[in-house]
Amino acid sequence: MALGALIAAYHEDDQGGLRAVFPLAGRTLVEYQARCAAAVGAAPIVVLVERIPAALQDAFERLRAEGITVVPVSDGTEAASRFEAGALILQLADGLAPDVPLLARLADYAEPAIAVVADDEAHQDFERIDDSNRWAGAALVEGRTLGSTAAMLGDWDLQSTLLRRTVQAGARFVPAGDAMPLLAQRAEDLAGFERRLLVATRGERSDWSSRYVLPIVEEFATERLMDSRVRPDWLVAAGLAVTVAAAFCFSRGWLWPALGLLILSTPLDLIGARLASLRLQPLPPKHLARRLLWPAAGLALLALGWWTGNHGGGWGALFAAVTTAAFAEAAQIERAGLEVPSRTWLFSRRNAIFAAIPFALAGWWVPFLVAAALYAAISFFVIQHFRHHAERD
Repeated sequence: MALGALIAAYHEDDQGGLRAVFPLAGRTLVEYQARCAAAVGAAPIVVLVERIPAALQDAFERLRAEGITVVPVSDGTEAASRFEAGALILQLADGLAPDVPLLARLADYAEPAIAVVADDEAHQDFERIDDSNRWAGAALVEGRTLGSTAAMLGDWDLQSTLLRRTVQAGARFVPAGDAMPLLAQRAEDLAGFERRLLVATRGERSDWSSRYVLPIVEEFATERLMDSRVRPDWLVAAGLAVTVAAAFCFSRGWLWPALGLLILSTPLDLIGARLASLRLQPLPPKHLARRLLWPAAGLALLALGWWTGNHGGGWGALFAAVTTAAFAEAAQIERAGLEVPSRTWLFSRRNAIFAAIPFALAGWWVPFLVAAALYAAISFFVIQHFRHHAERD
């Protein structure tokens, strides 16, 4: 059955501004709501708003640029006309910062359903619907119920009236459980929710460099960039371009500038992934620029081996670089789909880059290549060990 979304965006705060344009994660609340609706497959996404200030119009334009089409309407009758009579509609309350898993649970139902929270002090901002439940701000309503409600609405509030009629029709109650939806009445109410979003986007720290070296840089850059127009894939592409530039610098003998570029590249894909998650548009697993970071780093390694081999390192330098690349690639293949204990300490692109710093400070470029080959080989054999154990089990 088709799923649409109806977002209320007409209530004002104490200063006369719309709750829908409260800032959240560098954008506006209504943008987050629309992305949440799109993430669970809702289309069309209709926004009920009596007036469209410039900030709201800008939000709509940003959403359209990201491929999420929103349809602003000014009354309930026009809203109802945007949906098929038999469609189910995900209704989001004005000022709601929703929980995506909760919306996904609602979207899985084939009948009207209402997300509820307990009627207690912690949820007193949410609308009470009976003696023990309050509305959690999200519901699944029928298109025909929206149409009939709009037809008899008069001066009543569409959001509350539609909710009441859905309750009276016997809709299922869905406890929010561990979900933590927030109903913001002031912009300040979203500060804690925004912090939770930032924390939730911290990716898995899969190597020691991203766990112990980069978190401060990654956190700082993510907070500064989340309210910018910078697209996540631009950051990943920048990381790839910088890595290729480092390979060129190594081939010319500009060793320190090359290492500096590689260090610069290490957090860019992590920051891009976090920005994408904040905007509810995660980078696809097969994102091309992200996949090319690994071979580009290998190219930089080979360029270093080639240059040092031709400038006093002998054939052993290039051989060590080739050996490192071969073991690293073999380890990548073997590790696919395998959970390896202590994998944080195994060879990775970022780990190798930061491990090069003390060798570079001492001017030991050839010893670094030898150490990198040993590091990659040990990592490969560790993964092989756990692979064989997994196959026996």
